[in-house]
Amino acid sequence: MRLNKHKPAKAERTHEGARLPKAAKTLDDAARLRRAVMSCLLWENEFYEDGETIAARITTLAAKVEPEIAARIAIEARSDMNLRHAPLLLLTVLAKTGAGREKLVADTVEAVVQRADELAELVAVYWRNGKRPLPAQFKKGLARAFAKFDAYQLSKYDRPGPVRLRDVLFLVHAKPKAAEQADLWKKVAEKQLESPDTWEVALSSGADKRETFERLLRDGKLGYLALLRNLRNMAEAGVSEALVNTALADRKGAKRVLPFRFVAAARAAPRFDNAIDKALRAAVAGQPRLEGRTIVLVDVSGSMDWQLSKRSDLKRIDAAAALASCINGDVRVFTFTDTVVEVPARPGLAGIDAILRSQPRGGTYLGKAVERVNREPHDRLIVITDEQTADKVPDPKVARAYMINVASFRNGVGYGKWLHLDGFSERVLGYIAEYERTFG
Repeated sequence: MRLNKHKPAKAERTHEGARLPKAAKTLDDAARLRRAVMSCLLWENEFYEDGETIAARITTLAAKVEPEIAARIAIEARSDMNLRHAPLLLLTVLAKTGAGREKLVADTVEAVVQRADELAELVAVYWRNGKRPLPAQFKKGLARAFAKFDAYQLSKYDRPGPVRLRDVLFLVHAKPKAAEQADLWKKVAEKQLESPDTWEVALSSGADKRETFERLLRDGKLGYLALLRNLRNMAEAGVSEALVNTALADRKGAKRVLPFRFVAAARAAPRFDNAIDKALRAAVAGQPRLEGRTIVLVDVSGSMDWQLSKRSDLKRIDAAAALASCINGDVRVFTFTDTVVEVPARPGLAGIDAILRSQPRGGTYLGKAVERVNREPHDRLIVITDEQTADKVPDPKVARAYMINVASFRNGVGYGKWLHLDGFSERVLGYIAEYERTFG
């Protein structure tokens, strides 16, 4: 028997079976890392892959790329895409690959840690496979990050767990810059922080729900995400609709809230549907207007009908629909699965609902969908999908063609003549506007 025989390489495909285009096969590790990170809710299962597989791929790719690239992706994922845990995983890899580049590692840790609880979470992620010493540059970045937070932020996020803020403080040997900060850190070390004035603390103490929420709303002490998440509680407690509607309209802190959070809020508290819709429409109006005719093609196949996380009733299709509803300009919207359907191009919740109700979930035939919309007059094509198509995807008819990937699967098809973007934050739409202003 001959052993020295040529074995043709197995063709790489999407999970639905489509062969990858040549451009996708030549992706470098940095592009693959961005693909894995920018839509990743860490350790959460997706339709075709489990969370552990995705996390392992992120770790492997992050170790292959230059430390500066990993650092840049971590900062972008946290600051632009508003992701919290995937960037922390990147930092744990950077701690090793960036050895000898103390300033890079320390600067990146400081930039990525933007909430006080992320101090302890970062150490917990670093120790996920067992306790080990923290590298010096890692500790330096954590110490600088610790100094960013005031008494309210530290007390709000000093939560019980395997790693607490006091543990981080002892590990990094942070040096206070003033007597006031020294006193604060002493309270952290001695577990003597005053209870913060938050809705969780107030309600756990037995305070009246309506009075608590109304006071926090009047004092501006309820963050926008907390506002959206507590609308049902407020409705049940009889909180003043005027106060709630005003807070929704003000949108204080809403820039850090991902669009699909409005969908969850509207489902949880239909009583405030109108105010939520106005807030989402205001967010759309704040987006840069895309000139010319835009066709938006939204994937509503079965793989998109999958929970974003095990504790959420939101699905990846909700994230895609919410992103589509944020596009500002002359828009036509189509959905695709086995077939292609045009839906009313409405901003806000009405547009999201039209997409979600457009047709039954089925297979992913992106190629057929692109062929269909290529026949329509347009200046720009935006596809929002997990890219797991079963058929070959043709080239777009227009030069301004964007494939927005909203999943973390290993392979995709939106390359070649497509500009490929990763993430379900509205920042990808801002990128499109900026790209066109720069390159025409």
